[in-house]
Amino acid sequence: MILFANMVVEYAALILAGACLGYLHFWWKERHLRAARSAQQQTTLDAARREAEAILREARLTANEEALNLRQQTEQSFSGKRAELQEAEQKLVKREHALNCRMEDLSREEMRLAELKDEYRRQTDILRHQQTDLEELRERCGKELGEIAQLSASEARARLLKQIEQEVHQEAANLAHRIIEDARVRAEDKAREIISLAIQRYAGEHTFETTTATLQLQGDDIKGRIIGREGRNIRAFEAATGITVLIDDTPNAVVLSGFDPVRREIAREAMQRLIQDGRIHPTRIEEIVARVSQEMDETIVHAGEEAVMKAGVAPMHQEIVRLLGRLKFRHSFSQNILNHSVEVAHLMGLMAGELGLDVESAKRAGLLHDIGKAVNHEVEGTHAIVGAEIVRRCGESDAVVNGVASHHDEVPHVGLLGILVSAADAISASRPGARSETMTTYIKRVEDLERIGLSFPGVEKCYAVQAGRELRVIIQPDQITDDEAYLLARNIARKIENDLQYPGQIRITVTRETRCIEFAK
Repeated sequence: MILFANMVVEYAALILAGACLGYLHFWWKERHLRAARSAQQQTTLDAARREAEAILREARLTANEEALNLRQQTEQSFSGKRAELQEAEQKLVKREHALNCRMEDLSREEMRLAELKDEYRRQTDILRHQQTDLEELRERCGKELGEIAQLSASEARARLLKQIEQEVHQEAANLAHRIIEDARVRAEDKAREIISLAIQRYAGEHTFETTTATLQLQGDDIKGRIIGREGRNIRAFEAATGITVLIDDTPNAVVLSGFDPVRREIAREAMQRLIQDGRIHPTRIEEIVARVSQEMDETIVHAGEEAVMKAGVAPMHQEIVRLLGRLKFRHSFSQNILNHSVEVAHLMGLMAGELGLDVESAKRAGLLHDIGKAVNHEVEGTHAIVGAEIVRRCGESDAVVNGVASHHDEVPHVGLLGILVSAADAISASRPGARSETMTTYIKRVEDLERIGLSFPGVEKCYAVQAGRELRVIIQPDQITDDEAYLLARNIARKIENDLQYPGQIRITVTRETRCIEFAK
């Protein structure tokens, strides 16, 4: 029993000692874990602090870069705005200068109108005083006539009124003549100045080219190869080109006949290539004609683009360029229409610059004024109306459309472009070497001029001189007075304008000569 108790006590002591050791071990392990955890937390905290500092540093760099980029963009934007402002200021300065010039012109015009108004008032006062004097003279003459001729008051009044009416008509005719001459001198001086400046500044070539439809051959033996067996080659060529081939007794020559100049040019080039190649048969003819037709389309477009470039205008619609290229193969009185159009464009630009008009629109109207001649007969209408419709459909301005449509006075003029196109067209057509005229046409025009001059009463003789550029009319002095001679010259000019077609202008000179003959015996 005692032994058992001792054993229990020993076991209890061992258990207590084990519990104490276990507790100490647990406390030491817990402390070690706490120290390790604290060290790990410190390490994690240091790493997190370093990462935060790296992120912050990177964020600062990014922010600095973005700020620098934003600053550069802002500076660029400010530079662009500054350039735009400078350009706007320059435009405003130019516009202000133009407005100042316009205001000066308006001031001068206002002063001129004021002077004309004062002159009109002065003339009105003079006429009023003259009318008063005439009334007094009429009353006095009426009384004198009644006393002298023993006429009634109504008869004397009628006779006096008739005499005064004749005198007033004579004075009115003289005044109208002076006014017309003064206006003509001023207008002709200004027009002559503008046109002469345009002609002097534009130095165009005084030659013209003609498109021939005659091919020179090396020998007459090639004619048989062109005709082919039973004429199959010539039939195939005519079917492919639409041009008639004339082979006659003319030595070493083949004539190509057709109204379409583009087709005639294709036929000429194709025939020339076939002759050089030597292989002439229907299949080869179709190949050559197809190839030349394709090349001709490219040539037409290139010619149109070159004309636009020569005229110095902005690019145009592709259809307009193609039609301009077709004008290269068309001629009017042996003058190439495309070269004529470019010449008119340059003259238009020069005259528009002198008058202060839009030079770009003036050049476009001059270049396109004959574009209606490029279309075929399937489009009805005159070339001016047809050309105006084409340029309107292609997006040209209303001023250019009216300039094209009105350059032959077929529609009313809206603005000055139509008038300038007519003037530039006449300048280009009437300069020396621009157009040739056959002897038959020249003789007929001279005869028509003399016939029109002799058709008026009172005309004694009529002569066309200066190659039909001047008509000299000699009138009978006992039938036509000096004042009526001016009216006769104007009527002859109007009749020539209505009845004849001629390049340039014709001068009408009316001569009235009174010869007094007496014999001393």
